[in-house]
Amino acid sequence: MKKNFAIVTGASRGIGRSAALALAGCGCSILAAARTNRSALAELRKEIKETWGQECITVLGDIGREDFVTSLFSLLPEEACLKILVNNAGISHVGLLQDMSLAQWNTLFQTNVTSMFLTCRAAIPLFLRQGGGSILNVSSVWGLAGASCEAAYSAAKGAVNSFTRALGKELAPSGIRVNAVAFGAVDTSMNQFLSPEERRALEEEIPAGRFGTPAEAGALIADLSLNHPYLTGQVITMDGAWI
Repeated sequence: MKKNFAIVTGASRGIGRSAALALAGCGCSILAAARTNRSALAELRKEIKETWGQECITVLGDIGREDFVTSLFSLLPEEACLKILVNNAGISHVGLLQDMSLAQWNTLFQTNVTSMFLTCRAAIPLFLRQGGGSILNVSSVWGLAGASCEAAYSAAKGAVNSFTRALGKELAPSGIRVNAVAFGAVDTSMNQFLSPEERRALEEEIPAGRFGTPAEAGALIADLSLNHPYLTGQVITMDGAWI
């Protein structure tokens, strides 16, 4: 019997972890990847097994490397039917562009953009063989609006958005959906650099009056990945009406 699998990158914490849990709750087995934190992946595997009774395979590695992506997809069991790919892995960089090194720029793009190219390229043949599938790319409102002192991150997420729209058009005739969610301020470790005063000031800017939660983000990712068969090539914003 075929098992429906979802691959989730950046799954050890935050939005990725919540997406993996939400998809498991919808009946998917999970292949979860992260760059670091083996213990967090082990906790995720345990929670998915105990709460939902689903299989969860975990692996550590650099999702921006071609050899790791090849090894990641080789972990799918023979009986697996890959239904969903969630490209959540990403890093940010806060600072003046003039102070950013080329190495930092390249690392950010390799993690946020090249990884998405590599995983999509690996997943598409599997989706084609089974007649469909769903790709969900995690983006940011800064890919739409741009952020001061986050020029590289904004550029990378802008690339995610354009990639999503273009690939959605390319794959729609094959029954493969490609969408993205541009998140605003979500209460994850990526925002832990904010002081309490900075956080309160940011919350005052958001009409909803608060940060989003990882659980809310994960639920939206699962919904868009599993449902809405006519929805593709879209970048959906979830930001509490902030931008």
